[in-house]
Parts: sequence; C-alpha cells; structure tokens
Amino acid sequence: MRKVLSVLIATLALTACASLRQLSNEVSTYSLWPADRKPATYTFERLPSQQANASPQQQMLEDAAHQALEKAGFTLAADPQAADVTVTLGARVSAHDRSPYDDPFWWRGGLYSHRFYTRGWPYYRGFGPHFGYPFYDTPTYEREVALLIRDRKTAQPLYEARVTNDGYSPAINSLLSAMFEAGLKDFPYSGANPRRVVTQIAS
Repeated sequence: MRKVLSVLIATLALTACASLRQLSNEVSTYSLWPADRKPATYTFERLPSQQANASPQQQMLEDAAHQALEKAGFTLAADPQAADVTVTLGARVSAHDRSPYDDPFWWRGGLYSHRFYTRGWPYYRGFGPHFGYPFYDTPTYEREVALLIRDRKTAQPLYEARVTNDGYSPAINSLLSAMFEAGLKDFPYSGANPRRVVTQIAS
C-alpha cells in the first residue's frame, strides 16, 4: 500500500511540475501575408528609442524572438540589407492593483455589504455593523510582447502579433521565448482574436 501511495505521490508531483512549465497566453494576430509567399530571411529593425537605449535587455528580446522565428520558418539574414523582411519587437510589464473583492459578488449587496479603508488598511465589512477583517490587495502584473513583420523593400506590414499573460510576478525574461512562440504559432494565418494559446516555458 505504501509503495502504491509513493508512486501516486510521485506521479502527482511530476504532473504538477509539468503543468508549471506551461504558459497560458492571450494572443491576437493580424495577417496580410500573401498565400503564395514562403518565410525567408529576416533582420531585426530597432526603433530610434531602442537604438538609443541599446542594452542587454534588447538583445535578450531579439534572442528570444529568434527562436520563435526559426520555428516559423525564417532564417536570420547574414546581410541585413538583403533580408526579405524586417521584424520589430516590443515588451512591457504593467502592474494592476486589483482586489479579488472588486467582483460585484463580494460587495455592493453581495456577500459583503460594503468596503471601507481605515489607517491605510483596506477592510471589508459584512454580517453586521461591527464585523470586519483586514485584507491585503495582491498586485498582479500583465506581461506583454508585440511583434511586427514588414516587407523590407516596401515597408508594408505583413503580420502583427500581440501576446499577454498575467501573474503575480513582474519577471518576464524567462517567458519571452514562450510568448513569442505563441504569437507565431499559427503563422502566417490569423485567427479568432483574442484566443488562448498554451506554450512551453524553456528550461
């Protein structure tokens, strides 16, 4: 019996670890990619602000996108001037101080009668005028990447992708590859916007 329980516990632990390596993304893509055009060579195009503030972070962004672009069939051009397309990237993290009790179920006549703050502490009062308890708002973060592919000669936009996900940490570096992969997963096709795309986080 103990052996069976040990096997079950180990299996559950492995399953939990595997699920933690998956990233659920909300993806929106817009495509004008010609049906008869094949992915070819590309080069990264940095905006003036990105050139002025070139940093290891910008290089990390491009390295992460490079992996996703290769999976989509592109090859980094040896000569940027001979590239078939240019790729522009962006990334940002936004904080949201949203409380779970912002849901109308929890107040405005719901489970809790009203919400009040005192001495810098948010309290929620319900079940009578003297009942209350402290509640800390937990900030969440929206992590977002954007990718734009243009024809290098004409500068015509051909494919645009925006990828977001939420979490309790602002850390995004380890998620970049998985996020760009989500944005290019259906390339060159678009789809329902937004849609949920699950990718694997690189170890």
